[in-house]
Amino acid sequence: MPIAFRQKPGIVAYLTAGDPDLATTRDIALAAIDNGADVIELGVPFSDPLADGPVIQRASERAVARGVRLTDVLGIAQEIRAARPSAGLVLFSYLNPVVRLGMKRLCEEAAAAGVDGVLLTDMIVEEGGEYLEAMRANQLAPIFLAAPTSPDRRLKAIGEASKGFVYAISRVGITGTQTQIAGDAAELVARLRQFTTLPIAVGFGISNAEHVAAVGKFADAAVIGSALVSLIEKSSAGEAPAAVGRFIAGLGVRKLVGAG
Repeated sequence: MPIAFRQKPGIVAYLTAGDPDLATTRDIALAAIDNGADVIELGVPFSDPLADGPVIQRASERAVARGVRLTDVLGIAQEIRAARPSAGLVLFSYLNPVVRLGMKRLCEEAAAAGVDGVLLTDMIVEEGGEYLEAMRANQLAPIFLAAPTSPDRRLKAIGEASKGFVYAISRVGITGTQTQIAGDAAELVARLRQFTTLPIAVGFGISNAEHVAAVGKFADAAVIGSALVSLIEKSSAGEAPAAVGRFIAGLGVRKLVGAG
């Protein structure tokens, strides 16, 4: 099942779980949802997040130092689901923590926590057999990353394997804010449309209302990560939920007619 977006474009908010602490992550997620985020991506902290830029790397390092583990993130997911039953909820992780826990156990516990989908940044679709089987068995949506450099045959495989939505990377490289959205992003989304009817969310570098409006012209949703994590880094734990709520509310998205 596709993950529903209530706005045009939809907003996917990435948070590094456990930064600054688990309870604050929960409160930030609720504030983001209440101010317009359609989907929360809960990032599992990892000691070597190679795909991420310095902002998210620092957040991950802080959470790892606090002892935050994948099972802790699943616990927070369960709390968010109980508090906001209709919000989209995606677990975002590198493969290593999942291997340690076990793929089957991850999917069972994610489903029990109320997670809608899972995005493993270093899981490639060509090697996703066990992952896809475990996801299907637990009615979870696998979400894959599609890059501007991906050939059409790979985009086709990603489109066929994905559920929920497809995550289109706006540029090659690591996460982090940028001054403008790369032209490659619109071309990539157009290519993906040939192979899937799922919503397509664009991420990597989106950091303000102007970027969100630009993405809304050709994609279904915008993913905001580093800008939120940076805002949290600069705020106290007590101030962070309200600060993130104001940021999301200021993105200027409009609610779709008939959306709940």
